Amino acid sequence: MHSRSSDPVALALQRGAASILDAIVDVAASNPVVLIDGRAGAGKSTLARLVAANWPLAGQPQLIALDSLYPGWDGMDAGVECALHDILRPHARGLLSTWRRWDWELEMEAEASAVTPALGVILEGCGALNPATARLADVRVWVQSPEPARKRRALERDGDTFRPHWDRWAAQEDSHIRRHDPHELATLTVTIP
Repeated sequence: MHSRSSDPVALALQRGAASILDAIVDVAASNPVVLIDGRAGAGKSTLARLVAANWPLAGQPQLIALDSLYPGWDGMDAGVECALHDILRPHARGLLSTWRRWDWELEMEAEASAVTPALGVILEGCGALNPATARLADVRVWVQSPEPARKRRALERDGDTFRPHWDRWAAQEDSHIRRHDPHELATLTVTIP
């Protein structure tokens, strides 16, 4: 996972991924659960993809984005609850489970995906880290980045789809941070410029 990039964001993501990969190895489990939380545009999805692509254990991890579970723009808490009920708890008990993807265009549940307890899980998204989810995770990551950089990245990525919802989503993030203090629950903090 070495790169000659001089891009400070890319370098921070690579360093963060390397720290997470080291933590995964240190867990000494064949099916660890990694939670990656942070505000919109912080770099969670890119970091999660880097970790998945360089997974240090046998078998591919199951990479699940909370964006696929949130039932719409007001659904942060509901999406996290779904992940807890349909993914994290069954995985912790060694049970095969399924979760349903939220179709943002049709505003309804779509196809189901299976989660096998034999493989690791990377669950990334705003709200991922709270006291209930933290108890079921081996590696807990908080990704932080300054708001101007986050907003620029998020709007470059999602453009006009996200722009009208930025403040509404940020209010849910604020509530999550006040209630759960995810930074304090994290075992690692990754800072992205």
